[in-house]
Amino acid sequence: MYAHQIEIAAVTMIDVAAKVTDDQLDRPTPCGDMRLSGLLGHAIGLSLAFAAAGRKEFGPLTATTPSPGNETLPDPWWPALTGNLRELVRSWEDRAAWEGMTQAGGFDAPASVLGTVALSELVLHGWDIARSIGVAYPIPDDVAAIVFDFHHPPQPQEERDGMFGPVVEVPDDAPILDRTVGIAGRDPFWPHGTLEE
Repeated sequence: MYAHQIEIAAVTMIDVAAKVTDDQLDRPTPCGDMRLSGLLGHAIGLSLAFAAAGRKEFGPLTATTPSPGNETLPDPWWPALTGNLRELVRSWEDRAAWEGMTQAGGFDAPASVLGTVALSELVLHGWDIARSIGVAYPIPDDVAAIVFDFHHPPQPQEERDGMFGPVVEVPDDAPILDRTVGIAGRDPFWPHGTLEE
C-alpha cells in the first residue's frame, strides 16, 4: 500500500505547479506534442478519476478512456488541480481503497495495481511539469524507485503505445529518477538545458 507515497507525489506536484505562470502555459512538455496547459488539464482529470477509483465509484469518471492533452484547462486551474490532488490523496488513505477490484480509464484491475498506477501518473507528470518550466523536481528516490519497479521490465512497445513512447536507454548507474522517466519513454535530459534550483 503506497498511500504515503501518493501523498508525497501529490504534494510535490502541487509545489512544482505553484511555480507555473500564465505565460508558461503554452510551453512544450516532454509528452510529445502536449503543451503545458494540456498536461495540467490532464493532471486535473486523472486526479479526479483516480480519486473516484480509490472510492470504488464506478461511473463516467472511471469508465472513460483518457485523451491526454485534449482536456480543457479550467480557469482558474489552480484550485481544480490542488483540490483534486488532495481528494486523490484522501481517497487512497483508506485501507479499503487498496482491496478488491476497481476501475480507472475504463480498465478494471486489482485496486492495488491501479493505486500504483495513480502513483506513477503523479510522479511522471510531476516531472513533466517541472521539466516544462525548467525547475528541479525533488521527488524522493524511494518514491521514484516504486514507479521504476512497477514498469520494469518494460512491456513490448506495441503494448505501451498510447501510454508511453519507446524506452529511452539510461545507464544502470544513473539516478533512479532518470531511469524511471527513461523506462516511461522520456528523455531524462529533456530539453537539454540547465534547471533552476
